[in-house]
Amino acid sequence: MNTPNTGMKEMKNQGADALTTATGKAKETASLVAEKVKGAASSAAQTAGDLASSAGHKAEDAVASLGSGMTSLAGTIREKAPHEGVLGKASSSVASTLESGGRYLQHEGLHGMGNDVTNLIRRNPISAVLIGIGVGFLIARSLPRS
Repeated sequence: MNTPNTGMKEMKNQGADALTTATGKAKETASLVAEKVKGAASSAAQTAGDLASSAGHKAEDAVASLGSGMTSLAGTIREKAPHEGVLGKASSSVASTLESGGRYLQHEGLHGMGNDVTNLIRRNPISAVLIGIGVGFLIARSLPRS
């Protein structure tokens, strides 16, 4: 026979079962959402890395192209400029400087330039700090005051 207590116990058990089922589904849904978020974050990180790598390669290519242009300009100066006299010596010196700078940019690129600057700062730290202070002062002077 069904007594009011038995009915209450059944309702309580059904409520507990429903709560357990809902909790399980919520945990499962949260787990799926967490997996999707992790996947999206991983994909975004991969895309950002690819874009950064692509930008780095483009910058390296631009520097190499600049070096090639400098070397080409040096050849043009050698062909068109006078070969004798003071002007001839000056044009030859400019062409040689452009040519060596162009070769440097083509062979070393940004990575090599960064290494060279790092080594220069390590060899001359006090000079590097003073130059940094001077550049900072000039930048501060050029900005409008508020």
